[in-house]
Amino acid sequence: MRRESPEGLTAGKAAFSILGALSICHLLNDMVQSLLPAIYPILKEAFQLDFRHVGLITLINQLTASLLQPVIGYYTDRRPTPQSLAIGMSFTLAGLLLLAVAGHYGMVLAAAALIGIGSSVFHPESSRIARLASGGQHGLAQSLFQVGGNAGSALGPLLAAFVVLPHGQRSLAWFTVVPLVAIAMLLRVGHWYKRRVHAGHHTQRGHAAHHGLTRRQVRVAIAVLLVLVFSKYIYLASLSTYYTFYLIDTFHVSVRSAQLHLFVFLGAVAAGTILGGPIGDRIGRKYVIWGSILGVLPFTLALPYANLFFTGVLSAIIGLILASAFSAIIVYAQELVPGNVGMIAGLFFGFAFGIGGLGAAGLGVLADATSVTFVYKVCAFLPAFGLLTALLPDIEPHVTRGAAVEVPATPPSEPV
Repeated sequence: MRRESPEGLTAGKAAFSILGALSICHLLNDMVQSLLPAIYPILKEAFQLDFRHVGLITLINQLTASLLQPVIGYYTDRRPTPQSLAIGMSFTLAGLLLLAVAGHYGMVLAAAALIGIGSSVFHPESSRIARLASGGQHGLAQSLFQVGGNAGSALGPLLAAFVVLPHGQRSLAWFTVVPLVAIAMLLRVGHWYKRRVHAGHHTQRGHAAHHGLTRRQVRVAIAVLLVLVFSKYIYLASLSTYYTFYLIDTFHVSVRSAQLHLFVFLGAVAAGTILGGPIGDRIGRKYVIWGSILGVLPFTLALPYANLFFTGVLSAIIGLILASAFSAIIVYAQELVPGNVGMIAGLFFGFAFGIGGLGAAGLGVLADATSVTFVYKVCAFLPAFGLLTALLPDIEPHVTRGAAVEVPATPPSEPV
């Protein structure tokens, strides 16, 4: 594959070196993020926590990872900030160090907040740069960017099982090399982005978003997409936060075995992410959203009644199918609101993290009052919200697929 220089990038050519760097940094960022829930069993025992305390850790982490994202995205849509990615990763580094030395529950919450702030800075601007480097293949670019994050999320439980579990909480300090490597890479990505900005490359490639919808129609479509994200991420929160406890309580497996099962599930999520974007580029994003959200319903309904083997199989199928929607949702929403790439990315990433945190906290209270098994029986019906996809307008027939055309930059539209 021929390497593209940033200065020589032309319409229709994706800067795969930049997309690769962003994907790797997303992997490193989310690997650190996923170390936090992966060590919940360790923290639960060390600090004598119940499920609502565990849910509160997730709530603090994901709220700080969500509230700032739309604001940062809105700001960078109007004033690009090339070095913000490295700054955000510095917050992640500080949070990881604090988590390694945390001696009481309050320090764990503070560490979770710092790690969340790092994500809130990282995601909107990196998503914008991924779109800029896409050469018009917006779905592919979002999938490449997001698969790094999902792969990193899958690695967290694996590292917890083989490093943190045997060596203890302080071994988290060994992983500080991860955000340091990411900072070095993001400084180079920021330099590429700065050159693009100074060279006046304020163009959008690929789909021109002339969908002809009224503002009310756009608002309804955005609301539907947010409801779909709600259903997706509440269910994912139920698995990523409580899956290890479910396996331990139901099947009496070891902590390490439960974390390996979680790794398999998160690996399937990563695989599903990489499929969703390119398929959406080819057949239409609305079809991907339909199949991903609603198509997973039979498997979620069966999960609470399966034995250990089929629990692992079903969780992998669920992760694979459910994860394929998010790239399609992000790009579909960006085409609904042209000129607000960062704000839309921040809104949806932020909403996903925030609703996941609220869901984890609420499900923790429900698990304390009933059982983790009951939580999965309730959450099994969430994919039925996929029926709302029928309310999304058909905007893709109005765009030219498969071609990356240089079009004049559209000024940011008024926020919806």
